Amino acid sequence: MSTKKVGSTGRFGSRYGVGVRKRVLGVEKIQKQKHRCPYCQLGTVKRLDSGIFKCRKCGVSFTGGAYFPKTMTGSIVQKMVEQRYFAPAQLKELLETTEKAKHHAIEFVETEAEAEPEEKKTRKARKKIEPDLED
Repeated sequence: MSTKKVGSTGRFGSRYGVGVRKRVLGVEKIQKQKHRCPYCQLGTVKRLDSGIFKCRKCGVSFTGGAYFPKTMTGSIVQKMVEQRYFAPAQLKELLETTEKAKHHAIEFVETEAEAEPEEKKTRKARKKIEPDLED
């Protein structure tokens, strides 16, 4: 079976939808690339576990993002620390990134709550309001 278009997500077949498979493909392409070690600058970094990376050359282990050694937020913070001051533009960029992540999480929780049947919501509300009187 050819995976010219779908790449490593060919293992999912037609399951999970096109959008999800495209996002997974994008993450996996970057995740499987060779990354540079922040200490010896060689492209020999391997992902050991979620957020844990190890350089094969110098043997140093370090943390990063769940799938990539460097995240956008981490690189912004690193620049700020290297410059030894918090520039308003960089701080603003960091805050915007955090707000986007929070907004996305809130939307996900709201859509998940909307998916619950109305009957379950009322049962949950009753349980919270009426304590057990059988004791």
